[in-house]
Amino acid sequence: MTTIRLTAAQAMIRWLSAQMTEEGEPFIAGCWAIFGHGNVAGLGEALEGARETMKTLRGQNEQTMAHAAIAYAKQLGRRRAMMVTSSIGPGATNMVTAAGLAHVNRLPVLLVPSDVFAGRGPDPVLQQIEDFGDGTLTVNDCFRPVSRYFDRITRPEQLLTALPRAMRVMTDPAECGPVTLAFCQDVQAEAHDWPEAFFEPRIWYRRRPAPDAREVARVADLIRQAKAPVIVAGGGVHYSGACEALQAFATRFAIPVVESQAGKSALAFDDPYNFGPVGVTGASSANTVCRDADLVIGVGTRFQDFTTGSWALFQNPDRALVSINVAAYDAMKHGAEPLSADAKAALEALSEALGDHRAPAPPADLKLAWFASVDPLTDAPDEGDNALPTDAQVIGAVQRGSGRDSVVMCAAGTMPGELHKLWKAPRPGAYHMEYGYSCMGYEIAGALGIKMAEPERDVICMLGDGSYMMANSELATAAMMGMSFTVVVTDNRGYGCINRLQVASGGAEFNNLYASSNLSNPPAIDFAAHARAMGAEAVKVGSIAELEAALAERGGKTGPYVVVIDTDPYPSTPHGGHWWDVAVPEVSNRREVQSARAAYDDQLKARR
Repeated sequence: MTTIRLTAAQAMIRWLSAQMTEEGEPFIAGCWAIFGHGNVAGLGEALEGARETMKTLRGQNEQTMAHAAIAYAKQLGRRRAMMVTSSIGPGATNMVTAAGLAHVNRLPVLLVPSDVFAGRGPDPVLQQIEDFGDGTLTVNDCFRPVSRYFDRITRPEQLLTALPRAMRVMTDPAECGPVTLAFCQDVQAEAHDWPEAFFEPRIWYRRRPAPDAREVARVADLIRQAKAPVIVAGGGVHYSGACEALQAFATRFAIPVVESQAGKSALAFDDPYNFGPVGVTGASSANTVCRDADLVIGVGTRFQDFTTGSWALFQNPDRALVSINVAAYDAMKHGAEPLSADAKAALEALSEALGDHRAPAPPADLKLAWFASVDPLTDAPDEGDNALPTDAQVIGAVQRGSGRDSVVMCAAGTMPGELHKLWKAPRPGAYHMEYGYSCMGYEIAGALGIKMAEPERDVICMLGDGSYMMANSELATAAMMGMSFTVVVTDNRGYGCINRLQVASGGAEFNNLYASSNLSNPPAIDFAAHARAMGAEAVKVGSIAELEAALAERGGKTGPYVVVIDTDPYPSTPHGGHWWDVAVPEVSNRREVQSARAAYDDQLKARR
């Protein structure tokens, strides 16, 4: 056996560089890195030596670097992924939030935090957390519950099994998610004689698990018997590349489709069988169809509470539930009839089984009524109207300035709910929402990751001032990399979304908007000046007309372009939506809370 002598870190990077997609590209598209004492001498040296085969990217914060990597994988439908490395200690724990985000959203990312010395000679090392009762624990054990696969590399030769296991998880459609390889810092620098065959290129094919014939038959029988079926499209439709298959299935069998946050844009907004967004932030058209449905067919959805209205949305007493999902865990949720398979393969098998079946025609007037009710909300205000713009009006301006190649993205705050209701996605992949974890701070880093994944797209990041303040540092990274995308910051002077929820739950406005916080001075944050200081081109606008004019100029900009506009924190789209289970206190001196609790108890009775 021919061997080659390399350090463990050099071997890791060399092996990862040889793992290829079906299209002939490296599966790991690059490594985001912030070096510290735990990884600069080991992985840092290895990455520098492999800079021709593994691109290394420098970010400003370990969490947001990982967000960019995750957004990259999401936008590409999990076909490729990225690696993120940090030093031991705070650099590592900064990535734990991103690992949780990737785990919830079933997205691949390879996290390689440095770890303690396996040999324990210099214990405790700088930034080491010591457990008084367990000498094997390190701070990286925080990654265990938020990783699909976790391993601690304490000897070089462990990579021979750990790396293939990591790739299996990241490329497995059923188990896909974050992988953490905690890499002991002394082991990174240790040499080993590696079999040369270990580094031969390997292609990782995207598997499409086929459905079981018996499950297909049972689900087909349920569809034939249904008088009012509905399909709930989730993110798995995108990951499977099943958007065309779903469109063909819905059209052939006359079954309306509603979209979760992750599933939105599975069908174009104007497709006759797309009845719009579903659930808490859903359209009245979609929620009415779901309320009356006798068969709910989930395709690639986790059935999150926002999608199901905390399981109070589906009110038909004869309702049955089907879950088409590549993950058996999701296919069996809430007593569903499972069809555990790839979404595209399952839809094709069902099409064959259903033959010439056709469901009763869905009520098309519901969709027309929905657009008639909400379209005016996105119109520009009348000239001379000096009121602060609403978020709906901002969305309307961005929509009018966008095109078929645009990708609108967001994650947290007011915008996700408003975009879910109001944004008209013209094609699959035109809507990128991280709402499984709804992580404030994902937005700017995520926009960078999307642009890296699809540089030809017009990427528009929409976020509030709260999310901007929480994580904006990768704006500087984007400027230094020359990555062009647009950031629209709606400044409502605090956490407007959660303030509305607070009031709706009977609470007093408290600690959300700056005006109701314990502050000595009102905010005077110049977001445009801040963005310019980090290298972006930025402008503050005073009206919807000025916003549209500013957006019209973005085509000639190089690098990130930030547009800031003040908005009213109180209004939200009054149409559509559904109850969401947010527990209201049983005991309170506030009459508003008492009233909200009574309404809450009534809603609980409606949940099935």
